[in-house]
Amino acid sequence: MIRSADTLFARLFGGALLAIVLAHLLAFAWFHYYGPKMPPPPHYEARQAAPAGQQESPSTLEALRPPPPPPGRPPFFGIPLIPLFFQLITLVIAAWFGAKALSRPIQRMSTAAERLSENLDSPPLLLDGPREARQAAATFNLMQERIRDQVQQRGRMLAAVSHDLRTPLARLKLRVEQIEEPRLHGQMTQDLNDMIAMLDATLTYLNEQRTSEALQYFDVQALIESLTENAQDNGDDVQAIGTCRPLRAQPMALRSCLHNLIDNALRYAGHARVVIEDASDRLKVSVVDNGPGIAANLREAVFEPFYRVEGSRNRNSGGVGIGMTIAREAARRMGGDLRLEDTPGGGLTAVLDLPRI
Repeated sequence: MIRSADTLFARLFGGALLAIVLAHLLAFAWFHYYGPKMPPPPHYEARQAAPAGQQESPSTLEALRPPPPPPGRPPFFGIPLIPLFFQLITLVIAAWFGAKALSRPIQRMSTAAERLSENLDSPPLLLDGPREARQAAATFNLMQERIRDQVQQRGRMLAAVSHDLRTPLARLKLRVEQIEEPRLHGQMTQDLNDMIAMLDATLTYLNEQRTSEALQYFDVQALIESLTENAQDNGDDVQAIGTCRPLRAQPMALRSCLHNLIDNALRYAGHARVVIEDASDRLKVSVVDNGPGIAANLREAVFEPFYRVEGSRNRNSGGVGIGMTIAREAARRMGGDLRLEDTPGGGLTAVLDLPRI
């Protein structure tokens, strides 16, 4: 079925269908006005051949009377309707399949572009179809390979820089230990620890981007129970509510996402409540807290790398500002999304929405 007139298939099929209907209407009109005339009836020829002044007997008139028309559907505009009807149906079907064949390469490329936006390691396009479609598919595959190479090269470069910076920072920490003034010693030690934490977070972020897990059925409820039990063993106030069926997801990405959400709630509110809502087509996991919350105009900004709402890099008041970035990118790699909402009564709710693929 044609769902929208804004698709290439709908436009191709609509144009072909309009051309077919107009062609048949013109053919009907042409045969009606310029087509061959119907032959005169036999009784008319016999009447013309009779001698002038001779009276025709009733039997002769009865014999010359035209026979009744044969049973069946009369011709339309002088043309048999059934052959043209079948011709019209045949051309409409041919137009349907022709439009489908012409729009299929564009639809396949659109689907591949959507997959590429979610995963750079998605399979390349098949080089089949007409020459133009093969050329477009080859160009698309080359573009995908170049984008993947550039992203990997950027990741390798940043990872190398982050790794190499750890050596001079370690030497600086050794030299700071020689400072005798307590206040200066504490400040420099805190700054170095913050820099090392940022480098560790950068390496973790780059490693999350390079990791490409295969989707597999995974027991999400068991993962949530494990994370909450581990937090409870550490003395944290974490509760899990609800049940769910296994979900087709990336286990490591899902673990990283939920761990960052729970850790973020514990850091700013001191407690967390994980609410599971399972449906036939989606799974929603909400991490609820009653902490200070985040203003509505800043909720998208917290997903940017190294963004801190309080404008501080102090490890004691929060992380380095990359946990929410890792969590959202992990959710989007699995085809879902992560958003922030207000908690009724005050606080913040992080909603992880995942599709059942």
